[in-house]
Amino acid sequence: MQGSISPKVRCGVIGAGWWGTYAHIPALLEHPDARLVAIQTCGHEEALKVAKDFGVPRAYSSYEEMLAEEQLDAVVVSSSPNLHFEQARAALLKGLHVLVEKPMTFTAAQARELVSLAAQSGRQLLISAPWHYTRHGQQARKLIAAGQLGEVRLINILMTNPVAHLIRGVGAEPTHAHEEPYLKPRPGTYSDPQVAGAGQIYTQGSHAAAYLTFLTGSRPSQVFARFHNDGSSLDIYDALNIQMENGCLVSLASTGATSINRRDFEVRIYGAGGMLFLELWQGSMKFVPLDGTAASDFPALSADEIYPDRAPARNLIDCANNPEVNLSPGTLGLAAMEVIEAACLSARSGENITIRPLQGTSK
Repeated sequence: MQGSISPKVRCGVIGAGWWGTYAHIPALLEHPDARLVAIQTCGHEEALKVAKDFGVPRAYSSYEEMLAEEQLDAVVVSSSPNLHFEQARAALLKGLHVLVEKPMTFTAAQARELVSLAAQSGRQLLISAPWHYTRHGQQARKLIAAGQLGEVRLINILMTNPVAHLIRGVGAEPTHAHEEPYLKPRPGTYSDPQVAGAGQIYTQGSHAAAYLTFLTGSRPSQVFARFHNDGSSLDIYDALNIQMENGCLVSLASTGATSINRRDFEVRIYGAGGMLFLELWQGSMKFVPLDGTAASDFPALSADEIYPDRAPARNLIDCANNPEVNLSPGTLGLAAMEVIEAACLSARSGENITIRPLQGTSK
């Protein structure tokens, strides 16, 4: 109702580690409609310290205890990837709105279950992907949906970010924090396959894979992949060929082995009527019509707009009050997991992998 005051959303954070304390907790504390009442992290003393330092009323070392004792409306799950599914599932079964860090789960089947649970319970499920919230991302999505590019035939993506040291387990320094983090990643979070799932494909490929469905509204249908571990136990270099359900062809190359001073997220979209060129880490976007008329440069993003790391948690609060403003729904995390799972299977088998159609789940 116009003019009404939304009640504060009572929320908690499960997995208040590096990214939870860097992005999600500050976002919830600064949101006028949020009330952060509890955090959870491994270790009782660490949980108490995090709660005290951030001014959060209650601390838990067990997420089960937090969910049982607190009257919550929403939670952020920002624990290690191996815990995402069980913790998000428990929160959804409690009737809570849930934001899950990427990668959403370990398997596509787990992701499908979370999406189904959210739909059945009428709760909002979000995947944490800051690039879905940029001005350019929203504009690109609208241009494609409006047919400004015509039928999208080809997408080329190059994504690099200097995270190879994390995947190799030889360091714990974050790579794109704007300021010194409160905590650093725990050992094994990125390098232990039992905790991380895989290497670059889970760590960074999850961003790029979700972005494909975010932009086009189409799901992946086939994936052929090759990985190179470069002496590591997990993949460092990934090359994927993907076909989307709408027939669009995708070439996706990604690596964590790049200069500490260099990162790329180049997205080239070729349609029957025009081309769209985005440089996500540079904050630039250009539309080039195929008919030879003048290209259009979109206003560049400011440094603060390029990677809006607090936007996912803010959106969790907003869509708890208004479901229509969910800008990064769990279905995008599911689409990413379908690409990731198929890519891992393809890299192991050497075969092209067909992804089964969804049944009973909207895009």
